[in-house]
Amino acid sequence: MTLPVTALTAAICAIMLLATALATVRSRFRTKRAFGMGEDDRLIAASRSHGNLAEHAPIVILMIGVLELSDANHWALTALAVVFLGARAAHIIGLHQKHEGGPPKLRALGVIATWAVMVALIGWILFKVVTQNG
Repeated sequence: MTLPVTALTAAICAIMLLATALATVRSRFRTKRAFGMGEDDRLIAASRSHGNLAEHAPIVILMIGVLELSDANHWALTALAVVFLGARAAHIIGLHQKHEGGPPKLRALGVIATWAVMVALIGWILFKVVTQNG
């Protein structure tokens, strides 16, 4: 396979998207809400975990693919993909945790790790563009 890191990352993200979509639908049936979220924390958590993954996964998968096509270091790219997938899982679990006050720690960890991976991928791509296309 030409892009194994990209393919595996995309496949795992698709599994997580399907799982979070199913959780959202189950919550909608439970609350009998076809639209919106009302005041139900479980429906909000299910919907946001799905939406947030759908917002972040495409650009990360695209950046991983661009780097993989440019012969980036396989193991470094794999490590970033693993951190991203772990971060997204932490975010999903964190959104579903009961919490008082501020955001759950797993949710916060998921957000910070997701952004750190994005910054690393952005920097790597910019470095490659500047140094290899001059």
